[in-house]
Amino acid sequence: MKLGLLLLATLPIATYAQDTIAVSTSDQYPNTFSSGSTNIQKFDNKARRFNDWSVSVGGGPAFMTFADVTSFYGDKINWGWNAYASIDKQISHTFGLSVQYSMGETNQQAQLPTNPKAGVANAWTKFHQVSLVGDVNFSNLMRRVDNKSPFRWALHGYLGAGFMGYKTELIDNDLSQWQTNPPNFPIMNDQKLGIASFFMQAGVGLKYNVSRLIDVEARVMYVNSLDEEFDGGGEVREVEGSVGNRLNYNLINDSYSDAMMTFNLGLSFKLGKQQSHLAWHDPLQEIYYKTYLLENAASDLVVCEQGDNDNDGVCDDWDRQLNTPAGARVDGSGVALDIDLDGVIDLYDKCVTVAGSADNNGCPQ
Repeated sequence: MKLGLLLLATLPIATYAQDTIAVSTSDQYPNTFSSGSTNIQKFDNKARRFNDWSVSVGGGPAFMTFADVTSFYGDKINWGWNAYASIDKQISHTFGLSVQYSMGETNQQAQLPTNPKAGVANAWTKFHQVSLVGDVNFSNLMRRVDNKSPFRWALHGYLGAGFMGYKTELIDNDLSQWQTNPPNFPIMNDQKLGIASFFMQAGVGLKYNVSRLIDVEARVMYVNSLDEEFDGGGEVREVEGSVGNRLNYNLINDSYSDAMMTFNLGLSFKLGKQQSHLAWHDPLQEIYYKTYLLENAASDLVVCEQGDNDNDGVCDDWDRQLNTPAGARVDGSGVALDIDLDGVIDLYDKCVTVAGSADNNGCPQ
């Protein structure tokens, strides 16, 4: 109760505090749009200093690694492939987002420990994915303040999610094969692209800035299907009945979701007319450069640009009386003093403290 009353009492104060610097137009400072700063300007295409869009493509081998039916069986490696294309938007110098399409195929093998007759089963998975991937530039995020070396290499971290459609097929020497007498067919699965095909992925990449237009990247990704059918082991975890021991490929390992690894080499084509891309901008280097210019700038301090032509000790830049008589005392604005305010400056006034006429040299008649 007391906490609720306290929050209710502070709400008007917080609201007023947010509005105290509000003004009617955005060209008055400080205001709610400038956060108190006067060094702001409209941000549009003309104000952009960096390119922030790119298109990336790449590909390489793919392996079903964390599953019941895997690409590594015995001493044999069952190679697969994958390829991707993405549209990339750099939000800041440390973070970006990509819309990515990927496709590929993995090949894998396994053997049922409860059914030697089945022999070594061969399976494949063909997949295609649509995902949104976040990109964190670790090199820019964790760059040391004393590191002034050229910025050409960058370590990136990726985290994303999306939807994946895939088809699988597994063939062995027993029940899971094409056979007419008795009729059998392989274990197959056809997962359509949709809400039920949600997947997640994470990985790291090492980029090299080749030129203003091109980056090269080596990338490793872990892709978790969140499904147990992704490796080709079937739609159910355990087949009941007398044939269970002959088809339970999903019981080979104690896992409930299948995952693969992809190893890619890719290119990023940076779009735009600016000289630099935002992902390669290091704010520290810019600060160092501007500090260096200030420290090494050779400039003489000029006190009076227009001089002091009447030699009264007040620069003509702000002298209100440029023809002060020689020898007259002046105030801070360069005007000759007249203490008694009788119109006769003290230089010529014979009665400095008593007002008089100019005809009598500043003295009373």
